[in-house]
Amino acid sequence: MSLNPVISMLGRRLRLAVVGGGPGSFIGAMHRQAARLDDRYELVAGVLSSNPERSRQAGAEIGLLAERIYSDAPAMFKAEAARADGAEVVAIMTHNDSHFDYAMAAIDLGFDVICDKPMTNTLAEAQALHERVQQAGIVFCLTHNYTGYPMVRQAKAMVDAGELGTIRLVQVEYVQGGKARETDPAVNGQLPWRFDPARGGPSLVMGDIGTHAHNLLRFITGLEVDEVAAELGAIVPNRKVHDFAGALLRLSNGARGSFWVTQAAAGVENCLRIRVSGTAGSIEWMQETPQALTFKPLGAPSQNRTPNGPGTLPLAKRACRIVAGHPEGFHEGFANLYSDAAEVIAARRAKQAADPLALFFPNSRDGLAGVRFVDSVVRSSRENGAWTRC
Repeated sequence: MSLNPVISMLGRRLRLAVVGGGPGSFIGAMHRQAARLDDRYELVAGVLSSNPERSRQAGAEIGLLAERIYSDAPAMFKAEAARADGAEVVAIMTHNDSHFDYAMAAIDLGFDVICDKPMTNTLAEAQALHERVQQAGIVFCLTHNYTGYPMVRQAKAMVDAGELGTIRLVQVEYVQGGKARETDPAVNGQLPWRFDPARGGPSLVMGDIGTHAHNLLRFITGLEVDEVAAELGAIVPNRKVHDFAGALLRLSNGARGSFWVTQAAAGVENCLRIRVSGTAGSIEWMQETPQALTFKPLGAPSQNRTPNGPGTLPLAKRACRIVAGHPEGFHEGFANLYSDAAEVIAARRAKQAADPLALFFPNSRDGLAGVRFVDSVVRSSRENGAWTRC
């Protein structure tokens, strides 16, 4: 990483407010750590829980001033927008059904936005939010964090440079085992919000991990999914929400693809894997060994690319923090999105040009594409796997 470009442009860190991510939240801590890893943000305000007392307690524990710990998001947006030293960026890490309302409210008051995935639960909301982002001219970053891994960016750069030739085949899978048990988790007789379609969205597995797999495919290849023939369902008997999805894909350049995701593969931890094959060779990457990108050129020996190793391209090198031979992973990939977004936000506010290599974080257009893909998979599955336009 280079010298801090945010401080170079603004003379200070960006002021960040957070919505959600309070006690017991894995993703909340991840957002806050990612924001601080490259020292480009100062956390100044937050709503850490829908319970005002819990919000106050959690905010105090992470060092926020009492006057800037709020009981609800609209109150925070209004108060921070009125302060001379108020927050400039809002990070949203709440239940899926609230992303749209919070993001729209933040944009209306001039905040730049960092939002957890999926961007929204419905296609209509995704379209409206994307259009609002374009109208407002703000920066919107969607935290599909796997696009921040150095070797994922290396893969993209190799595809963009033509090293694989014309892409002909893509295989992507995201396999977890966290929901493999035949009893769904319940607290005080109630299932978590993700198991409620009104809050978690029309498909649990697609919203949780299917959007990640789809985004990874688009990021590396630069292709769109034109049509899907999909099946959605539950592997676990009597489960009311989806824990499995599989689909055949027709891509925008005529290539073919396969996609499958599940959260019910007993014993599997977090296996996101992609293979991209072109006319000149293939690349393979797996999240559980993220420092390795395998390149298999046609008619030549297989090659292994590593962070900061020989052949590292500029887009990947920008994402590397440590010397060759050391692994970089989930925290760093997440932080790369925060850092890239910070540079673009600072450039916008300073009326300067951002480094072109900072422009590769997922945005509202990617969020819209992800929600559209979920919608298409759901519609195809309802029609017994009929080919469905995305």
